[in-house]
This record gives sequence, C-alpha cells and structure tokens, in this order.
Amino acid sequence: MGDMANNSVAYSGVKNAVKEANHGDFGVTLAELRSLMELRATDALHKIQECYGDVHGICTKLKTSPNEGLSGNPADIERREAVFGKNFIPPKKPKTFLQLVWEALQDVTLIILEIAAVVSLGLSFYQPPGGNESLCGSVNVGEEEEESEAGWIEGAAILLSVVCVVLVTAFNDWSKEKQFRGLQSRIEQEQKFTVIRGGQVIQIPVADIIVGDIAQVKYGDLLPADGVLIQGNDLKIDESSLTGESDHVKKSLDRDPMLLSGKKQDGAVENRNKAKAQDGAAMEMQPLKSEDGGDGDEKDKKRSNLPKKEKSVLQGKLTKLAVQIGKAGLLMSAITVIILVLYFVIDTFWVQKRPWLAECTPIYIQYFVKFFIIGVTVLVVAVPEGLPLAVTISLAYSVKKMMKDNNLVRHLDACETMGNATAICSDKTGTLTMNRMTVVQAYINEKHYKKIPEPEAIPEKTMAYLVTGISVNCAYTSKILPPEKEGGLPRHVGNKTECALLGLLLDLKRDYQDVRNEIPEEDLYKVYTFNSVRKSMSTVLKNSDGSFRIFSKGASEIVLKKCFKILSANGEPKVFRPRDRDDIVKTVIEPMASEGLRTICLAFRDFPAGEPEPEWDNENDIVTGLTCIAVVGIEDPVRPEVPDAIKKCQRAGITVRMVTGDNINTARAIALKCGILNPGEDFLCLEGKDFNRRIRNEKGEIEQERIDKIWPKLRVLARSSPTDKHTLVKGIIDSTVFEQRQVVAVTGDGTNDGPALKKADVGFAMGIAGTDVAKEASDIILTDDNFTSIVKAVMWGRNVYDSISKFLQFQLTVNVVAVIVAFTGACITQDSPLKAVQMLWVNLIMDTLASLALATEPPTEALLLRKPYGRNKPLISRTMMKNILGHAFYQLVVVFTLLFAGERIFDIDSGRNAPLHAPPSEHYTIVFNTFVMMQLFNEINARKIHGERNVFEGIFNNAIFCSIVLGTFVVQLISTIPTSRLKFLKEAGHGTQKEEIPEEELAEDVEEIDHAERELRRGQILWFRGLNRIQTQIRVVNAFRSSLYEGLEKPETRSSIHNFMTHPEFRIEDSEPHIPLIDDTDAEDDAPTKRNSTPPPSPNKNNNAVDSGIHLTTDMNKSATSSSPGSPLHSLETSL
Repeated sequence: MGDMANNSVAYSGVKNAVKEANHGDFGVTLAELRSLMELRATDALHKIQECYGDVHGICTKLKTSPNEGLSGNPADIERREAVFGKNFIPPKKPKTFLQLVWEALQDVTLIILEIAAVVSLGLSFYQPPGGNESLCGSVNVGEEEEESEAGWIEGAAILLSVVCVVLVTAFNDWSKEKQFRGLQSRIEQEQKFTVIRGGQVIQIPVADIIVGDIAQVKYGDLLPADGVLIQGNDLKIDESSLTGESDHVKKSLDRDPMLLSGKKQDGAVENRNKAKAQDGAAMEMQPLKSEDGGDGDEKDKKRSNLPKKEKSVLQGKLTKLAVQIGKAGLLMSAITVIILVLYFVIDTFWVQKRPWLAECTPIYIQYFVKFFIIGVTVLVVAVPEGLPLAVTISLAYSVKKMMKDNNLVRHLDACETMGNATAICSDKTGTLTMNRMTVVQAYINEKHYKKIPEPEAIPEKTMAYLVTGISVNCAYTSKILPPEKEGGLPRHVGNKTECALLGLLLDLKRDYQDVRNEIPEEDLYKVYTFNSVRKSMSTVLKNSDGSFRIFSKGASEIVLKKCFKILSANGEPKVFRPRDRDDIVKTVIEPMASEGLRTICLAFRDFPAGEPEPEWDNENDIVTGLTCIAVVGIEDPVRPEVPDAIKKCQRAGITVRMVTGDNINTARAIALKCGILNPGEDFLCLEGKDFNRRIRNEKGEIEQERIDKIWPKLRVLARSSPTDKHTLVKGIIDSTVFEQRQVVAVTGDGTNDGPALKKADVGFAMGIAGTDVAKEASDIILTDDNFTSIVKAVMWGRNVYDSISKFLQFQLTVNVVAVIVAFTGACITQDSPLKAVQMLWVNLIMDTLASLALATEPPTEALLLRKPYGRNKPLISRTMMKNILGHAFYQLVVVFTLLFAGERIFDIDSGRNAPLHAPPSEHYTIVFNTFVMMQLFNEINARKIHGERNVFEGIFNNAIFCSIVLGTFVVQLISTIPTSRLKFLKEAGHGTQKEEIPEEELAEDVEEIDHAERELRRGQILWFRGLNRIQTQIRVVNAFRSSLYEGLEKPETRSSIHNFMTHPEFRIEDSEPHIPLIDDTDAEDDAPTKRNSTPPPSPNKNNNAVDSGIHLTTDMNKSATSSSPGSPLHSLETSL
C-alpha cells in the first residue's frame, strides 16, 4: 500500500455553489470547475493539460499554494465563499407545523365530517319565529329546552374529533421530521477534516472547507468535497457506491487525479457517493449528473414536476369507503326527511283537512327545519367519525413501536404500504451480507475445513508460519479495531481482503498485533506491493542469523503454480508436484469458487544464511520455489438471520430480488445461500449489460413489454448501475402483467440509489452505511442496516391494515344499527329513540376509545402466513361483512323488541309517542343502555376478522384494550344513574332560562336563593318558609287561572305544553302544580325512600320541580290528591 499519510488534494469543486457570473478575480469560474469534475480518468487529464497546464496551474488560478495552502485570512475566505459558495448541502426546509396541519386536513373522510358538522351546528343555532299554533294543526313539536340546547354539542363534537385527528397526525409527522433532523445534524457536526492553511496543518469542520483549500487525505478518510490530487503515494479510493465495484480504484497524477466527495479513501466502511454531491437535487432527476447549482427557483420547478407518490393502498381504500358511506348516509337522511315531511303534510292537510294559512307559514317552516335536523342526525350517525382517528392512532402507535424494531419511519403511510408489499429489491452488500470480508473455508495441512478449524487442530509449526506470514505480509494500515458501540461488530480498517486474513488469526485465538510490535514496519527488509498483473504481494524478513524468509500471498491459481512444496499433515514441508496441484485445484479451489469464494494462497520461502544475497529487484526469481502454507476461501458472508427472513417473505407472498454491483458468480452464490434462488428453479440471473440489451428496442428505448417478459422471473441483477435499478423498479411498478399492481420496496445506501428509493412505494435507507441523500429520499430508515428489520416492517404494516379492518368491523356495526334505529324510529314514532347527545357518546367517545383499543393490538407471526391483500381487494372482506350484518341483525332485533315491547316486559311507562324532543324516559334509557352494552361486547368480537373462533385469544396481552373496555363499562354505568341520586351534581341543575318561565313566575328567583342559603345557614330557613307559603298561594291561584283560560288557547306560553296535547281529557284536579318548598327539598335530603309514594319521577331528574317552574302531574291512575303525608304535595295542601 505504501505510505499514504500525506496525500494532498486541492479542493476545487465545492458542493453547493450559486453565484456563477461574479467569479471575482480568480482565473477560473465555478462552471469550469464543475464541468472539470464531471470528467473521469484520461478525459480529465486532457482537460487539465489543455486548460491549466497541470494541477499546479489550477492552484495558481485559484490563488493557493500547493505547499502552504490558503492564507486563512478571514476576508479571503469570505470572498471565496461569496464567489464559489459553501461546502454545505443545505437541508431541505422542514415543513412548518401549520403546513403539516393543512396537509392532514386534505383527507376526504375529514372533509365529509367537517361539512356534516357545520350543517349540524348551523341548524342548532337556528331559532324559528313563533306563530299562532292553534290554527296550524296539532302535530306535536313540543320543544324541550334541555335537548334543543344540547343540539350544538353534536356538531361541536364532530369538529373536535376532526381537530384531534389533524393535530395528532401533524404532531406525529413533525416529531418524526425532528427526530430525523436531529440524527442528521449530530452526524454532520462530528465530521472534521485536515487542511493546510498558512503552512499549518489544522482540523476544520467539513462545512468550512472552501475552494482552493489544500487538504491532507489520510487512511480511511471520507472525502468531504470534490478535488484534484496534487501528490500522493499509492492512493486508492473506494468508489463502490458509485460503481458497485468492491475493489478500490487507484488514483495517481498521471492516470486519474479526480477525487469525488463522499468516497472512502481505501475504505473501511463501504461508503458511498455519486456523480456529484453538488446539491441534494442530484438525486432528484433521473440522469445522475444533474445540472445543479443554478437558480434555486428553477430547481424547485423541476422538483415539483416529479410525479407525486400515489396514495398508499389503505388510504385509497379508506377514501373510497368514506365516500360510499357518505353517499349511503345522505340517501338515508334524505329518505328520512322525505318520509317525515310527507307524514306531516298528509296528516295536517289531508287527514285533519286544514287549510294552509299565511300566518302559519313560519310554524310549518319550523316543523320542516325540525325534520331536517333529524335528517342531519341520521347522516351524522352514518359517518364514522372514529375512522380517521383509528387510522392515525394505529399508524402512530406502530411507528413508535417500530423504532424498537430498528425502523425509523419517516412517512407514516409507508408503514402500512409495507404490509401490502409484493416485491423487495434489495442490495447485496451490507443488507443481505455483513459487508466485511471473512475467511469461511480453509485448506491447511492437506485437509479441507468447511468451517474455521479449532486452533488445537493445527500443528504448532504451521500455526507459526500462518501467524507471522499474515501479520507481516499485510499492509500495516490494515487492522481490526474494537467496535464503535457496545455489542457491535469489530471495525475493519484498510484493505478488506487483508482484514479477512487478520480476522482469521483472531478466530484462531492469535493476535497479529504482537507480531507487528516485534517486527515494526521499518524492519521489513523489502516489500513487493500487490499489483494486478502478478496478483500477489510479498514481504522479505531478514533473520538475526543473516538468513532471509519471504512470505507471499495472492490469487491461488497464480501462487500455487510457484509452489514446489506444501506443508504436510504434521506441519513438515513435502514435495508438491503438478499432479498434486491439479488435484487441489479440482477438489479445493474450484468447489470454493463455485460457492462464490475468493481463494487466496499463502506461501513462504527460506533463503539460507550461507548463500550470496539474492538479486532483490528481480521479483520473478525471488517469488518462486515457494512452500504452500494454506489456501483460504474469503467471502462477504450472508448475515446469519437473512435466510430465515427471506423464507418468511416468500411464505408471505413477497418476492425478494437482489440488485448488486458485484460480479454475477458471487451474486449467484450469495443468492443461493440466502434462499433467493433455490436449486432446480427456473429463474433468471442477469448482468446489467444483458438486462439493458433485453429491455431496449432497436432505437435504444426502454419498452415496457420487454421488461414484462423479464421481471417476473428475474431474481438476481448483477453488475448493475443505479439507472438499471431505477429502470427495474419503475418497470415492475408500471407493469400490468398481473391483475394486481405490484407494490415494490427498495433498499439502498448510496446516493445513486436516490432515484430508485424515490420511485419505489417504500424506500428503505441504511442508517449506518447510508448517505444523507439516500436517507432523504427514503421512507423508512433501517437503523441496523439489517434485512430482518424489513420483515418486521412488513409485519407491522399488515398489523396496521388488520387493526383498521377490526375497527371498521366494530364501527360499521354501530353505524348500521344506529342509522336503522334512528331512521325507523323517526318514521314510526316521529322521533329518534337515540337522542343526539346519546349518539354522540356512542359515536365519539366509544368509537374513539375503541379505535385506541383495537389499534394497539400487537402483531403476531401469523400475519406473515397470508399473501398480501393487493390494491383491488375490498377493505371489508366477506367474513367481515357477514360479522357486521349478523351482529347488526341481532342488535336490531333486541333494540326493536325493547323499543316496541319494552314497557310491557319491564312494566314501565312507554317512552314512545312522547312528543318530539320530550324528556328522556325510563323506557328509552333501557334501550340506550342495552345498545351501548351490545357495542361494548361487540368490541371484543371485533378483535378477530379472519373468522377465528376464539375471540378472547391473547386478550390479556393488550393492557390498553382491557382497561378501555372496563373503563367504558364503568362510565356508562355512571352516566345512566338518575341525576337525583347524584347529590354532588345537584347544583348543576339550577338556573332555568328566563324564556322558560312565564312572567308571573319570575318571583321564583327567591326559591333559588332559598337553596343557596340553606347550603350556608340552615337556621335562616324559617324566614323564607313564611315568604314561600304566601308566594305559593298566589302562584297556585295564578296557575289555576292560566291553565283554565289561556292554556287551551295559547299553549305555547306553557313550558310543558305537551301534556295538553297528549291527554286531551286534561282535568283540573290533576293539575296540582308541584312547587318546590323547603319541606320538599328537606324530604329529598332526609328521606329519599319516602318518594316512592309520589308519582313516579321521570328517570331524568333534570325536569323535576327544581328545574322547570311548573310540573303538571298528568298521571290518571294515581290521582295527585291522594298524596301521602310527608310528600311535597301534602305540604302544598296544608299551605292551601
């Protein structure tokens, strides 16, 4: 390798440069430098000679000294930055939180919800004008204030759910982005580089390097900018990310002086770059050499022309479903409105034969608005509010959990798209393999070991030769360092093949560093460095007795030809004839090569002390007559967990293809080991050239039909360029061979993979070996660069899809039942049995919680046993449809039985035919409770959607689910306890609106003071009792008078008008007004049991005496006069 401590480079190209016109007083413009950096090898040399004479000519024009570097004067640095720009790729501007909110709002389901909410809100605030109702028909529109005032809750709550969804989505995206940026900036701040300024060698951050800097490139450096070599010694660059070629490219002044940023100097880590890291745009356009720089605006234009990724599979299906549900809901609500209007019109104008009077028009309008509101309620019930939230929660939960599985998800929907993936195009190096050359087989002492032998199995003599030979005859710059982070693999620095041999020594429990400490580099007598012609490297050691020993290593077929002896089983050299050599080639080397191994032969030769010193310059005479120590097979081994992961993928219906820059034999061998190819199957392995020839027509254009002939059978694409990868991905995505469109995932680490990552449905970038450009283009970053993490992503993706299906099954059952109940209820009994507020509780609270419960089910391995659903399969499968309809049928039977026969079964008053918006009755409370309980148990049913029998399986693995089901159950119980039993809520019922109270009763305010005072000082009650008695007497007289005269003509002055309507045989002795007295409240406090004697209180205590001024007791069976002592009415009689 030679000494490379001081390769210096003049940095000419700088990554991001903007101003072209003003090139100050430098002798070269930015555009010239850029076009120079786009040339390779000999073309670049000609250009330099033609335009600048030589590299020093460039230095002169850039006003820099090859030895001293730049002066480092701040003014000069500023000027250069102004002219040529900074060495910094500006990160894409992160989206603001508001932009993310706006994006989240574009969802179709949310738009439908917003419209429904606005309409519902608007109507709830509509207060129709009054009119003379007695002439306008007796259809009952008794308006119970409490319910009408609750009308706005429905609309507001829907809006609230929309806001929740939008904020959760936006916050998720925002935090993902922030995480990603944090990761990036941390990496960037750590990078420093050595440059010479003012004759001093200093380290500066990579972003501070400017055009004209002279930099020192050391072993293992990652080049921070494009540049031209000034002087160097045996400099090799790893350009594998550009070409996929794993061998290093030699750079020298007379052959190829062009160094590109992002390349690894004789790389330890396989790292990456492409044509020109001038601006992130390089990966945006298809040709990799983009004409970047230029105007920012121009570039944005180019960028916006890129086709947007189409919707993810699930998004597409959900949008379609939301629209369908919306249409169905609209239809149902329209029918409801039409039926109600017809019923009203026919009843009023046909049956009662009333004329249409002009002054009645406002009242009729009021009826129609009522019907319209009922229609909107039906529509709102039909739209699944919980759905967008379920999707968001499910995705957000999965993304959080996927971090633990080494997937950093950058775009939420990528997670779920992955569940539908049908093809994965994977890199070989680093993803399927470990990207570290390793000795996997060896032929030592006439024995072929398929695995590395135990140290005890090798004779001591052989071991000594092996240890010294490898330690000394590898560049001292090749070494194995401890891992960077706990639990990682040791780092290989330097030549990969040599690191493999050093690794062999470590596997044999020997340490090469001890030998190197004994024989430092300067003690090596002579080194013949490796060259590609003789394919070997040799090192001569001089022993203390004057004898010499030479160690040689190289390609086995070449070195073996020079061997005349071989170490036998006991470690002694024995004769090695051509015949034996052919045997070894047949039995050892060819089998190794067929498995994709690189074979290397290790040998030595002794020059005894007495002989004259050989002619060292004549290498061919020296390196001959060798004794063979061993033949080893080296490969980049497959990661141990990969074959299993690929098997899982294939079982799950996902085809894995390998796309690599390596040669076809190695690629095929690795594909066999991974299980991508199976022996005896009819699959294609192509090289990039061959692939291109087959897919292009005579004019050289790519034809889709030609790609369609190849890709279904293609499994390995070797020696492929980034463009080939992009062509293949695009070809598979655009293909129409199968009825399902393919969903393709791609893995990539190099900048050149950018276009393919962007084109794919899901792009995976490598977190460790990936370039920034690759990460920016990707959807998911694999933080451990491991293929198994991709399988985890598939599992999570399918789990999201299933979670949402589970939730849909639950939600649609609720909706079907609720819509039918609301529809039939409104048409038969003129009112929806489930009130708006109750529906809201079911819809919003329960569905939101259910979405949380069902969306957090953990994934199981069973998800990988089925094929992907594909884009065309409906979201609601037949099994789900059966479950939804079956359950809905059962629920409807129960609800309707309770609705139409409940009063007989439970022996309670019927809540039916109460006027529109009457207060809730005990009957309807039973209906509502039953309805909710059925939903609650249906939530458990919804846990399985593929027709499994046991719905309880694994239910305790999900703590969230259990706690939500229990929590909902408890809250539901509390919410249906009559208000009177909840003392602490008592005060909430006071404060009636003025409109409710006829003028004569305004004095009742005293009664409210009474309440408050009693809470404070019970002693003063006696004062008020006297007052109250007098008021009562006045009020009773008034009540008698008003109910007799006005009530029959002007019913609307009454707060409880419906009693006149429902019971025409209204009698005066039944209208004892129930007026709150102190005895009443005392009785309530002291002895709730005594109340049983009073007329049955309605279950909703909001309209007990405290709340509505007058309560007309209209129960015929229990005449009010027969009230027992101790009841409120008893005290009323005494006062009368």
